[in-house]
Amino acid sequence: MLTDLMKRELLAEIDRTETRQAACIEALQIVQRHLGWISNETLREIADFLNMTPDELEGVATFYNHIHRKPVGRHVILVCDSVVCWIEGVEEILEHIRATLHIEPGETTSDGLFTLLPVQCLGACDNAPALMIDEELFTNLTPARFDEIVAAYRDGKS
Repeated sequence: MLTDLMKRELLAEIDRTETRQAACIEALQIVQRHLGWISNETLREIADFLNMTPDELEGVATFYNHIHRKPVGRHVILVCDSVVCWIEGVEEILEHIRATLHIEPGETTSDGLFTLLPVQCLGACDNAPALMIDEELFTNLTPARFDEIVAAYRDGKS
């Protein structure tokens, strides 16, 4: 259910656009920031609020990989799956993540702290391999660097 706070934030975003529909990506992001993900019910509410059909908004939500259509962990790890990252060794990093967190891409750790998702490109080719946790980009990854990063998140970062 869209709260009054969410509606105020949505209206503030809509005020910056020419039409309600033009705020659809930001609307999804606003609501996701509050709820963690976008359920079917929530998607219908947002679509109604923006004068869109649920199918129109679903098309937007499924196009952008930062919109989560199922529950995710407290922190989302996006691993760059681009050719450059593969050339620079992301496969080793991904294997290390799997072994360290005991999850496969698309899964969430048993404590609900991390969800691992592949992403086509993070735009950090000059410093590959790269991953993003929530909105923070990490580059020049090694298994040891990943361990340091994850330890900081486990110790309460964000």
